Amino acid sequence: MRVWIDQDLCTGDGLCVDHCPDVFVQLEDGIAYVAELGEPLNDPGGAGSLAEVVARDFSAVVQAADVCPGECIFIELSEVTN
Repeated sequence: MRVWIDQDLCTGDGLCVDHCPDVFVQLEDGIAYVAELGEPLNDPGGAGSLAEVVARDFSAVVQAADVCPGECIFIELSEVTN
């Protein structure tokens, strides 16, 4: 699973950070960003803003996307191969 945030839609409520602080961070600009290994990824609209999500955070990321008032969290599911 990979996740990214459209900062143009972010309302800055921080609910995503409340639900999954390992994946989401809120910077000084009041906008939420995704993070990998504790580092915010800041490439709005670009491939550099896609964060890999570890399995233990899958549920929390989905929950964060579900409660986001700006509907700005986008999840990409990886294809499973046998």
